[in-house]
Amino acid sequence: MEQKKILVTGATDGIGKQTALELAQKGIHVLVHGRNKEKSETVAALIRQETQNPNVDAVQADLTDFKEIKTLADTVKSRYNRLDVLLNNAGVFENERVILPNGLERTFMVNHMAPFTLTLELLDLLKNTPGARIVNVSSMAQSGSIDFDNLNGEKYFDPYNAYAVSKLENVLFTYKLARELKETGVTANCLHPGVISTKLLHAGWGIGGADVHQGAQNLIYAVVSPEMEGKTGWYLMDRSPAKSAAISYDKKVQERLWEISDRIKNQFL
Repeated sequence: MEQKKILVTGATDGIGKQTALELAQKGIHVLVHGRNKEKSETVAALIRQETQNPNVDAVQADLTDFKEIKTLADTVKSRYNRLDVLLNNAGVFENERVILPNGLERTFMVNHMAPFTLTLELLDLLKNTPGARIVNVSSMAQSGSIDFDNLNGEKYFDPYNAYAVSKLENVLFTYKLARELKETGVTANCLHPGVISTKLLHAGWGIGGADVHQGAQNLIYAVVSPEMEGKTGWYLMDRSPAKSAAISYDKKVQERLWEISDRIKNQFL
């Protein structure tokens, strides 16, 4: 049987790095994504060395840049004939409003627009891989509402609100995506990784949390466990189906976010 290939975004640090390491220990072909080429290659080399798994590759893209996201997708499609799992793990918490050169606020771009864009750019490859999975790392810190006139923090910006809205967007996107892919055999799920001691947790909440190994278990379950085979449109907490924010089930809200996101993506690609 051909070796499974899994792309982990944000895999040079925190939960992503630990997940990539533990997947490589299972003999899986792991694509370690990072923003910085040098760091991605260093982490991939360390994982190869530690796991004695030669199939750990570095891939690079700055997730604040649509062109780099597209280049990442094109690179993966040209190098590999299959992609079993796309794990959209990368995320940021910004303590102040940062507007990128493309005009988008950084939290919205990295936490929502980047996984939205990368997923759609890789869909053909995923559809050609039997039993492929898409897993989006959300959070229990989901907003209970979304203001479509403030996606960019135009009217007001609060760090916690921006983060919580972006994590709601991950769930809205997952549920709509699961419906879109219903007949293709590709599943789409999202999860809360746990309150894990990472740079993001320290930046946003100034507290420590559980060990990254614990967070990685939640990701690995969604990514490779036989129990999740064929399951789609789920939000997971502690490896079990859970209730996401009430608004996340509103199909009109899901559709509107998708339309706006697609329009933004198409402006740049």
